[in-house]
Amino acid sequence: MPDHVVTTPSLPADQPAPAARPSVAARDAQWDAIASPDGDRGAFCQAWLGLLCTQVPGTTNGLLVLRREDGGNMVAGTWPMDRVAPNELGRMAERAIAAKRSVVAWGRRRATPDRPLAVDLFVAQPIGPADQPVGAVSVCVGVAGGIDAADPDAIARQLRWGGGWIDSLLWRVRNQSSSETISRASVGLDLLAVVSEHRRLKRAAMAVVNELAIRLRCDRVSLGLLHRGGAKLASMSHAATFQNRSQVVDAIESAMEECLFQGAPVTFPALPATQRMIAVAHRDLATAAGPGTAVATVVLPGPGGRPIGAITLERQGGQEFDADTLKLAETTASLIGPVIHLQHEANGWIGGRAVDSVRDGVRMLLGRGRPSLKLAAIAAVAVVLYLTFATGEYRVTAKSVLEGQVQRAAAAPFDGFITTAPVRPGDRVRAGALLATLDDKDLTLERARARAEREKLADKYRDALAKHDRPTMVMAASQLQQAESQLALADYKLSRTRITAPIDGLIVAGDLSQMLGSPVEKGKVLYELAPLEDYRLVVQVDERDLRHVELGQQGSLALAGMPSQRMGFTVTRVTPISTAEEGRNFFRVEGRLTDTADPRLRPGMEGVAKIDAGSHSLVWIWSHSVIDWLRLAAWKWLP
Repeated sequence: MPDHVVTTPSLPADQPAPAARPSVAARDAQWDAIASPDGDRGAFCQAWLGLLCTQVPGTTNGLLVLRREDGGNMVAGTWPMDRVAPNELGRMAERAIAAKRSVVAWGRRRATPDRPLAVDLFVAQPIGPADQPVGAVSVCVGVAGGIDAADPDAIARQLRWGGGWIDSLLWRVRNQSSSETISRASVGLDLLAVVSEHRRLKRAAMAVVNELAIRLRCDRVSLGLLHRGGAKLASMSHAATFQNRSQVVDAIESAMEECLFQGAPVTFPALPATQRMIAVAHRDLATAAGPGTAVATVVLPGPGGRPIGAITLERQGGQEFDADTLKLAETTASLIGPVIHLQHEANGWIGGRAVDSVRDGVRMLLGRGRPSLKLAAIAAVAVVLYLTFATGEYRVTAKSVLEGQVQRAAAAPFDGFITTAPVRPGDRVRAGALLATLDDKDLTLERARARAEREKLADKYRDALAKHDRPTMVMAASQLQQAESQLALADYKLSRTRITAPIDGLIVAGDLSQMLGSPVEKGKVLYELAPLEDYRLVVQVDERDLRHVELGQQGSLALAGMPSQRMGFTVTRVTPISTAEEGRNFFRVEGRLTDTADPRLRPGMEGVAKIDAGSHSLVWIWSHSVIDWLRLAAWKWLP
């Protein structure tokens, strides 16, 4: 089988001649664009495509298509740049990406006085991993000697080898992005360690702003927290104290409130990512700080992403903030925000008030007055006592599935080819109904050959008998017996070409409708049948509940296809075989349904079974699993 897809597109009758090969200087410039570690991605793709097309003799056009992050395709390069690439190149590149293999197409060009009749070979090769291509390159190659003179496989291999450059480019881009992410995370973790070293909020905030000022090369960094719907400055870098109502503090708090109100970073001068943000307060802060001052504010998120404050950065001397610095500030704020929130909560009055609330509740419950509270407490105690001494029926709940009590298989009697398969899974069949037939052409020929051989040996035997040639007669008789055995075997195989149903039932497995003409081996199971009136219920019981299951217990079953109907069953077998699923062990418990007359029942139906396991207290029923887990944990960890 070829490793490419051959198509026949609708192509124009005339195609341009191969482009002129670039000069040595142009080729050196292309290699420089590829080898440059910090070069432009578009220039890299264009230079790579130019070098690749010049390596394939007779190339007239080339096209490079790459996948976008949203799943679409984009043109990353064309060759030559001064010539419009045929639409067929783009379509073939998309076909190669979708098919995940190379695509080949042919087109015929019109002969001219200065150019003989030739054909155009279009080859598209996916780039990147075989299971998930990152793009495709397609080229148009003029072949003067006709279709027989072309070698599409060689061109596809050449494109595949060259595709490693594009793959390396994408990996380089990913590695660069990962390196930037790791660098930001490293700085954030360092600042997180700085915050965690201090138990007091004021000291932690001071350490954070000083460290941020050094790491981000800022002249001033301020940290503020939400307070009564606004922002209150908590710390300022390189300043042990500050006046709460000074002009600078008011401007910083206004910038923080502006950022918190919009819920997103704000910069002045604006960056492309913050172009639509309102930055009036930031402009006023930059004006108050002096000419050439740049201001940026990021949200300080707490648990659950809820804003708890903001961090304002200032640079003087015309040094504006860039996108990387802003992203680093956001990463740092998202890491230290929850710790700042915890320190703020621990140092505030809320923790002490919670303790006081609990203490007051105990006093009200045991002191005078508050009859309603006391009645509620008495009712709660009564409910607990009732649950402790009241009993109920404990039932073991587990997933279950219906299986046929017996299953019969229809297998291939010999090696052959499938001719017909009139039934499919889900069909009901009678015993003796035709399930499939195997090709009998070879068997018919074999029977004819065996019959001819038998007649020949029979004539030989009769001739020896007439001549009284006893040795020849004995030998002919033995050979005649062997030929008759071969003929009987051929007749037996011909009788087995029709595969029939062994029992009345439902076909639960085997679909040969898509395999007509396919070979099958001797003994291969073609169909599985199960009776429709005799079922076995299989219940997957958790090993923690297996001790409550015994033979003869009754239960109820609710199937997913019939959730409103309850069917009874009896436990008939508890097997010692366990299966691991979802990190837990389940044991196979079998049961027999008390009523199997419902015509809607089918093998393979799943549901939930509940096995009656005796009477226990309600508290035990609801809490025994937790108690068992605690006992096992205590046994594991205690000496």
